[in-house]
Amino acid sequence: MKIKFPSDFLWGGATAANQIEGAWNADGKGPNLADAMTLGSHTTPRRITLDIDESEYYYPSHRAVDFYTHYREDIALMAELGLKIYRMSISWARIFPLGTEEEPNEAGLQFYDAVFRECKKYNIEPLVTIYHNEMPLNLVTEIEGWSDRQCIEYYLRFAKTLFERYRDTVRYWIPFNEINDLTTSVGNWNHGGILNKGTETFQHQLDQPDKRFAALHHQFVASAMAVRLGKTINPDFRFGTMICHITVYPLTCRPEDVLLTQQEDQLRNCFSGDVQIKGEYPYFMKRYFERNQITFETLPEDPQILRNGCCDFYTFSYYMTNCITMQKDAALVSGNIMGGARNPYLKATEWDWQIDPVGLRYTLNHVYDRYRVPIMITENGIGARDRLEDGAIHDDYRIAYYREHLIQMALAIDDGVDLIGYTPWTAIDVVSCSTGEMSKRYGFIYVDCDDHGNGTMKRYKKDSYYWYQQVIAADGESLS
Repeated sequence: MKIKFPSDFLWGGATAANQIEGAWNADGKGPNLADAMTLGSHTTPRRITLDIDESEYYYPSHRAVDFYTHYREDIALMAELGLKIYRMSISWARIFPLGTEEEPNEAGLQFYDAVFRECKKYNIEPLVTIYHNEMPLNLVTEIEGWSDRQCIEYYLRFAKTLFERYRDTVRYWIPFNEINDLTTSVGNWNHGGILNKGTETFQHQLDQPDKRFAALHHQFVASAMAVRLGKTINPDFRFGTMICHITVYPLTCRPEDVLLTQQEDQLRNCFSGDVQIKGEYPYFMKRYFERNQITFETLPEDPQILRNGCCDFYTFSYYMTNCITMQKDAALVSGNIMGGARNPYLKATEWDWQIDPVGLRYTLNHVYDRYRVPIMITENGIGARDRLEDGAIHDDYRIAYYREHLIQMALAIDDGVDLIGYTPWTAIDVVSCSTGEMSKRYGFIYVDCDDHGNGTMKRYKKDSYYWYQQVIAADGESLS
C-alpha cells in the first residue's frame, strides 16, 4: 500500500521536565520525587533517598541534559526537525516548591513563559503534561503523596495556576502521565508519591494496595476536576488520558491463558482508560477489589465528579508487548514497568524490552474500538547505546524501529482508527526514568553527557534526526 498520513497529522516529540531540565534547585525550585533517586542500571536498582546527599550519591535529574539553559537551542533543533507538536511537562516543584504554598514561584512561571514563546516562534503546538512524576518531595514526607485526599487540593491549585497563566498559549493538556502505573507496586513512588516503610529502591517497593488504589482514585478525581476547571477558564482546552499501555497476548491458546490475559488487560490498561474516558469504574474492578480485599475511602460526590470530567482524547505510551501464561516455568522478560513471559517470536533490546511493531497496530484498533475518541501516541521509542564518532551518530537500529512502527500506524489509520498525533520518546536524549542512565538513549538529538553528568552538553543530530525530518516533510510517504 502507498503510505501517507493526513496533512494535519501532529508529528512531534516528547520529553519530561525531571528527565531533561536539570537546574534542580535553581531560581526557587524545590526538590521533587526524581531529585531523590540515585543513578542505577539494568542490574543495579535506583535508590530512593529522602535525605539528598550529593557527596555520597549521583542524582541524574540534578543536571539531566540542562534544558533549563539550552531550551532555546533545543526548541530550534525541534523546529528544524519539523515538529508540529511538542509534548513536555511542567515541574510542580518549580512552580510550588513545597506544594503547599498559596502563591506560585514567579521565576518558575517565567521559565515556562520563555519556553512557550520559543514554541510559538516556530509554530510548535505544546502538549503539556501537568503531572509527570514530579511531585514536590515535601508532599511525600508531609502527607504521603496521593494516598492523602488533601493532595487533590494542592494539585488543583497548581493546575489552576497553569490554566490561567497559559490559557492563550496551551490548548492540549494531559492531567497525569501513565496514570495506570498505580495499578502496580512499582507505581507507588514515581506516580503516587508513596514511600512505604522498608522501601529502599525504585525497582523493589513494598506495597500497601489499599493505599495505592486510594492514591489512584484521588488522581482520577483530581483529573476530572481539572478537566472541569480548565474548561471554565478556556472552553477550547482539550484534555487527554495518558495510559502506559502494556499490550498482552496469551502465551498459548490454552483457555486459562486467554482468560488470564483478558483479566490482565482489563486491570492494567482498560481500567484507567474507562474511568477517564467513560467516567465510571468498570464492573470488573469492583469485583477485583472484593476478591483482593482492597478497600479505600471515597466520597458520595465522587461518581458524579468522574462523570462530569471525562477526557476528550486518548493518549498512550507503547514500547513493547508481553505474554501472559499460567505456566510457572515460562521464560520471563523484565520490560517496561510490567514484565511478563517472553514471546519466542520477538527480539528484545539490551534492557530486555521486546520489539513488536505489529502490536502497535493491534493496540490502536483495540483502544479505538473501546473508546471511539481521537488518539495520540505520546511515547514510543527504543533505548540504545549510541556512539558519537567524528560528530555523527549512526543509529540505524532506531531508524529501523521507527520505520516499522510508523508503517503499522499507517495501517491502523487505514483500518479506520482516528489517530491524530505521534510524539515519540524522545525528541532529545534524556535521563532514563527506570535506570537513571544517559547511556540508555532515546532521542533524535544526541547530548554529550555520560551517566555521571560529565560532558560538554553539546547537541548533535543523529542519523535518525535526518530520517525523521524527511518522514515529517513527506507526511510519511517516504516510508512507502
